[in-house]
Amino acid sequence: MDAIAEWESGWAAFDRSADGEVPFERAAAAIDELGIRLRDNYPYFHPAYAGQMIKPPHPVALAAYAMAARINPNNHALDGGPATAALEREAVAQIASMFDYPVDCLGHLTSSGTIANLEALWIASRVRPGAAVAFSEEAHYTHGRMCSVLGLPTVVVPVDARGRMDVARLASRTDKDRIGTVVATMGTTASGAVDPLHEIVELAAMRGWRVHADGAYGGFFRIIAQASEARMEAAPWLALADADSIVVDPHKHGLQPYGCGCVLFRDAAVGAYYKHDSPYTYFTSKDLHLGEISLECSRAGASAAALWATLRCLPLTAAGLGRGLLASRAAALAAFDRACALPALTPVIEPALDIFTVAPLARGARDRASDVSARTQAAFDALTAHESDPLYVAVWRLPRSLGSLALPDVVWDREECAVLRSVLMKPEHRERAAAIVDRMATAAV
Repeated sequence: MDAIAEWESGWAAFDRSADGEVPFERAAAAIDELGIRLRDNYPYFHPAYAGQMIKPPHPVALAAYAMAARINPNNHALDGGPATAALEREAVAQIASMFDYPVDCLGHLTSSGTIANLEALWIASRVRPGAAVAFSEEAHYTHGRMCSVLGLPTVVVPVDARGRMDVARLASRTDKDRIGTVVATMGTTASGAVDPLHEIVELAAMRGWRVHADGAYGGFFRIIAQASEARMEAAPWLALADADSIVVDPHKHGLQPYGCGCVLFRDAAVGAYYKHDSPYTYFTSKDLHLGEISLECSRAGASAAALWATLRCLPLTAAGLGRGLLASRAAALAAFDRACALPALTPVIEPALDIFTVAPLARGARDRASDVSARTQAAFDALTAHESDPLYVAVWRLPRSLGSLALPDVVWDREECAVLRSVLMKPEHRERAAAIVDRMATAAV
């Protein structure tokens, strides 16, 4: 008897008929058909897949999620999921500690990084009513979209040759008095570039701006930022402790199933902005219900259970969850070093995390963006279509504003230049990185 069945057996027996009860044969046929339909996917589990930010959740997370989902708790009001609400608080506290946030900070899980960023920007709009939100031109599009939803003006800041926010350009703006919040991206989704958060918080302190750190993709790299073998600039990561709010996605490098995001606020007093009343909801306890500090209502308690169980096995340390991050980081560095040794390829941006970008452009050669783009597409098609050993990477439409800095030898006959991009987020990529680059070089000829 499993743990959940044992718990259920402690209650008085009753005639338990499932809603919409179906014959076993019909249920089995539906599951069998689903198994066939699910084969229409890319091999996200395999190191041959290095296209997007997808990899399997940890087996512990899957088991914990399935176990809790049988109860189907709702982490909104405490009577909907008292056990998983406690697990969520414990897991969120560990994430906050990872960022050196104060123990009395405010935070909770969300259904996605998009919702987590929405909450952070919504709080910013309440603290700085009507003020603009500034973010880099390489920031995730969700910030512009959510500012539109919230009715907030925006300021788009150019980036430098490494894809990071150009803080000097931010500081020199003539309309800087419009700004209320600056979003620093801790790992852009295109190239993995990390904004210089330490410089941003220093400037923001002088200007009276709030700072929101979007670590949806890269946030967990805080664990290894000071490890010598990671070859990372530690200063931006140490500055996370000074950000007013932080977002991180456990469903990426936290090894969780979709969807599991997290938002943190350094000052717990912002919880007052969430205040609302639901006369039939928050009655079972005088303790704070998670629904009282979140924009979402129903949220899967199973997500909290999965994250909590994972962190019990892989704590947020270099020797715990950090082992996989170090492997992914090593893979990106190996790919970059290999590309630098091949005359037919030109790296676009030196990896700051585990995303590798490269152009099929001979070192030092002058070539048109349209021709580079054509070779990129041909290489992508050839790698994907390989009969016995396909390799799945991605194409990045590099904008001219960044590309003219990162690839100065390109002749810009169009506003975008397609280049190859790979996300080396699986530990297995460490041993395969050089071979992946070699295959890119061969396919690009």
